[in-house]
Amino acid sequence: MTDEQRTRAEQEMVRGFERNPVPVHMQDGLIEYVIQRRDPGHFLTAVLENNLVGAIGRADSSNLKALQNWVRVCYNYIPSTCWGNPAKVKAWLNRTEEV
Repeated sequence: MTDEQRTRAEQEMVRGFERNPVPVHMQDGLIEYVIQRRDPGHFLTAVLENNLVGAIGRADSSNLKALQNWVRVCYNYIPSTCWGNPAKVKAWLNRTEEV
């Protein structure tokens, strides 16, 4: 990913957060997952894997309230190749080549 692509991707996610509020303390986790392929932690991994039971079980109260918005952010503002099921998340985290 070029610097310009990283900047555009981050701006798109920020736009998603503005339109679909999620806890501020969690936003960098999703940005770092998409841009730098960092492990996002248990709750966001469950969301990214489309694991509703896991997401609910791992959510704190603010993320539980925002769960619908997390799904909207994923669906509308991050690449479909990095979320949707466990295999996509694992492949995204393990990929080393550029997007």
